[in-house]
Amino acid sequence: MEAVRRLMDLRHRGRAEDLPQVLATAAPLLDAASVTVLLVDYGQLALHPLRGSTGASIDLEGTEAGLAFTTAQPRWADGCVWLPLLHGAERLGVLQFQTKNPDLHDLEIIAALVAELIASRRFYGDAVEHTRRRMPMQLAAEIVWNQLPPLTFAVDGTMVTAVLEPCYEVGGDAFDYAANGDTLHVALFDTVGHGMSASALTTLTLNTYRNARRSGLSLLDTCRSIDKWIRSQYPGAFVTALLAELDMATGTYRRISAGHPAELFLRDGRALPPLPTPNGLPLGLGHMLPRPPRVIEEQLRPGDALVLYTDGITEARDAAGTLFGVERLGDFLLRDLGRGIPAPEIMRRLVQAIVSYEEGELRDDATAAMLQWRRH
Repeated sequence: MEAVRRLMDLRHRGRAEDLPQVLATAAPLLDAASVTVLLVDYGQLALHPLRGSTGASIDLEGTEAGLAFTTAQPRWADGCVWLPLLHGAERLGVLQFQTKNPDLHDLEIIAALVAELIASRRFYGDAVEHTRRRMPMQLAAEIVWNQLPPLTFAVDGTMVTAVLEPCYEVGGDAFDYAANGDTLHVALFDTVGHGMSASALTTLTLNTYRNARRSGLSLLDTCRSIDKWIRSQYPGAFVTALLAELDMATGTYRRISAGHPAELFLRDGRALPPLPTPNGLPLGLGHMLPRPPRVIEEQLRPGDALVLYTDGITEARDAAGTLFGVERLGDFLLRDLGRGIPAPEIMRRLVQAIVSYEEGELRDDATAAMLQWRRH
């Protein structure tokens, strides 16, 4: 396909902002009047034309384009086709074709290639960031977002997907994951404080975690390493954390809770009793106990879900001061899981529910990550 060849040329030259022009010249080759890249904003509220494109923003709620994004499935109506832009399992936005004679197979190839180009070329310019940001991002949030992996990752039936809010001001919460062989490493951190000081401590914590993991340290020694570095560089500061490992072949789940709330354990439409927590002091304060943290082990069943969260989720308050709470969180997740809603969309809906519960003004960073396991 000539359209594919033209897009492939961008793999070795050009920027993300060059995509609209290339797609405009390729549109007639696809029997389309136009092709538009629409990217989701940081708040995951709407889709916006990539910088350099024409057209208007489209809300996720109540639109065909929004359904293509939230369901990760093609949608078409009134001479338009919307295809999800997926980089792996990560939802970037949608690709809109104005065409009356869609060949979905060909268009899906174009959408897959465009998603790869956006993911690979975004770091050579700021067009993607300019498109996704709806307001200025504070420096502390800039630092944290630049440390994070993509929100969603899936391999062999296992998925991890996360959300982070307030996206333009967050400084103290973070998550990380990595798949190495059959082991999926997952971590969630909640740093004491806010702003630049919290962002700096979060940066140290994330990179110490990665260094320990990449050095082949055990879960326990990883915990000790982070604790040591926080204590030496930020005396008196601390970070609560869940550090976990999942054997994706067997479903064996091992974790340490360093002063952190227990994850929700969901199975067959119900919440199981929480795993023991905490089983260690917050990172940075571990020297105050003579014994090391205890590693908790649990055997998962296919279809189980674990939801890790920071207290900004459960301690969100409505106008009357009522906490969102663990029970409400569990009910929300079980309802959407029961409806068959994909995990990334559940997480997006959750963070919108938290923001709405606090009437648009979060009092604390709110972060959550869902881990789903299916035997491969």
